Amino acid sequence: MKKLVVTTIALIFTIACNLEEKDKDHFHHAGVNISGIIVQTAPDTMATNENGKVVKTEQEWKEILSAKEFRILRDRGTEMPYMNEYYDNKKEGIYYCGACGQPLFSSKHKYDSGTGWPSFWKPIEASAVEEREDNSWLMTRTEIVCSKCDSHIGHVFSDGPKPTGLRYCMNSAALDFKQQNVD
Repeated sequence: MKKLVVTTIALIFTIACNLEEKDKDHFHHAGVNISGIIVQTAPDTMATNENGKVVKTEQEWKEILSAKEFRILRDRGTEMPYMNEYYDNKKEGIYYCGACGQPLFSSKHKYDSGTGWPSFWKPIEASAVEEREDNSWLMTRTEIVCSKCDSHIGHVFSDGPKPTGLRYCMNSAALDFKQQNVD
């Protein structure tokens, strides 16, 4: 029943939103950091403040994100379960923030939660994400945002597998996946 309610709410929300897509080419090139993880960089320099947070106006975000990406990443939206790009992705690689390119999750920590969204039992680094209280949809949840640009990625729940017992339930449209070895 819970799955049906979540699916229905997501369907209504998705239909009500503009799902227009444009090419996801806002990441032109990549570099490799010392740990071997590909670090994406946007074509323009991502200006940061003294805390290392990306500083962009909502208009600037609208110019580099597709309408769907903006709705999810900046307007805290969601996407349809089972009808998104990465829920069933079994390739080895790294999932990056779709807004700023920060590495967020590894395929090593991905699992099939049965929810229809890509789910992970931990982020790639604890510092990669931040938690916020979310009281939308008449419930209290824990929202997950990118620690570098404050973009909405999804939510975390306490019904995940060992060893953490957590389920980071993420939106595919909030992520960019790069296939690579993640040993």
